[in-house]
Amino acid sequence: MNYVNTKIISIIVLLLLSVISYADVVKKSSSGICHDQQSPHYDRTKNFKAFDSLDKCLKSGGRLPANFKKSEASSGSSYSRNAFKHWIDENKNCLNTRHELLKSQSTGPVTLDESGCRIIRGRWNDPYTGQIFYDGHKVDVDHLVPLKWAWKNGANTWSNEKRRDFANDERNLFIVSASANRSKGAKDPAEWLPTNEKFHCQYVTRYLRVLTLYKFTDTVRDEIKKIRKNVCEK
Repeated sequence: MNYVNTKIISIIVLLLLSVISYADVVKKSSSGICHDQQSPHYDRTKNFKAFDSLDKCLKSGGRLPANFKKSEASSGSSYSRNAFKHWIDENKNCLNTRHELLKSQSTGPVTLDESGCRIIRGRWNDPYTGQIFYDGHKVDVDHLVPLKWAWKNGANTWSNEKRRDFANDERNLFIVSASANRSKGAKDPAEWLPTNEKFHCQYVTRYLRVLTLYKFTDTVRDEIKKIRKNVCEK
């Protein structure tokens, strides 16, 4: 009887583990490198020790990937990227928000990995640079209104549910080159605009739209309205 109970408990544990989302997990690779979701090697890191924040991974003796800055990941005394539950699998089809977007936004056929849960090839037009990409590992899904910027401008007072919705809202997401995403970091339009000048007006307009949708304060929106006026009236 004890054996049967033990087996049942083991099966239940395995089932629970199978549905855990690793979207917020920071991976420490066997070589000691800490990869959060912003790392271009995140999906390719299969053998790892899991941490719930980048700071904990680094404090354990880990290090950042080459040419990767910590500033967007978890800097700031109170901000944590984990406050925004991002890349969720809302419809339980094993494709999280990132890969759902890669699938829906591809302008050509997509290729999935062996698990069927990740898009590894497709055809994506990057509005930030004007480039076309075919390799899923070379693109990032960028939060138009950065999570850290949102936190500093009011999202710290939101409910967990609202932050989750914000982090997974396709209206606030763009598929862009990894290098463009790194260049932008957590900057707003006053500090950073895409290299593709033809996209500047649309970029700031959509930025403002997201701020309106999520009811950022008038003060915050007014600053972006000023930038939009300058950009769109050129």
